[in-house]
Amino acid sequence: MTVLSTLLAAVARGDVEVVDLTAPLSERTPVIQLPPPFANTAGFSLTEISRYDDRGPGWYWNDISTGEHVGTHFDAPVHWITGRGGLDVAQVPPAQLIGPAVVVDRSAECARDPDFLLEVPDLQDWQREHGPLPQDGWLLYRTGWDARAHDQRAFLNTDETGPHTPGVSVECARWLAEESPVVGIGVETVGTDAGAAHGFDPPFPCHAAMLGAGRYGLTQLANLARLPPTGAVLVVAPLPIVGGSGSPARVLALVQR
Repeated sequence: MTVLSTLLAAVARGDVEVVDLTAPLSERTPVIQLPPPFANTAGFSLTEISRYDDRGPGWYWNDISTGEHVGTHFDAPVHWITGRGGLDVAQVPPAQLIGPAVVVDRSAECARDPDFLLEVPDLQDWQREHGPLPQDGWLLYRTGWDARAHDQRAFLNTDETGPHTPGVSVECARWLAEESPVVGIGVETVGTDAGAAHGFDPPFPCHAAMLGAGRYGLTQLANLARLPPTGAVLVVAPLPIVGGSGSPARVLALVQR
């Protein structure tokens, strides 16, 4: 058998599980809200064209409208000013959209502190237990935040001081971009940066460092709790929007059971 036929047979037998890490996309999908004077993205909307009726008796279809960075989505380097001149989403090499993935679980810490930041020592401790981060792979940061995805207010968790959601520290963002072997980071929150990252120095360090280094981001992931710390294979499928800074994406993980 070929490698691919062996894999398909393993999926059919249930020896390899396909786990969907994509949040459902609808009008109720939480959307980031930037403060004035910044412009905000549109949310997702679905407009019916016809549904087995006089407008089209044999078919059902819709128009969709959405921002690039709505729901589970992919950030291309050109999304951030530090990546200006970098790859747009249509230019990302397909081979970089599939690779090994590891899960760093800090959901307990985030339940106690919504402003929790992942630090370099956390990743060093993780590597001592599980081995090195994967070359050209993905770091998936589990915070438990996907449990809030049904509720815009709970998901953004904003008060008079701003949003409060977990993220990574400035030092950790730099380390991931400059010293780690990963091709990207995936999170369960609305963006790859912490809610309070607008006040960091520099602001939004994960976007700035990772995208500036030609790496990628995935946001609003779901079901990371179903993945092991190591051993999963990630498949990321953004739309190849020419000139696009990102795209809603279907994200799947292959897990050997």
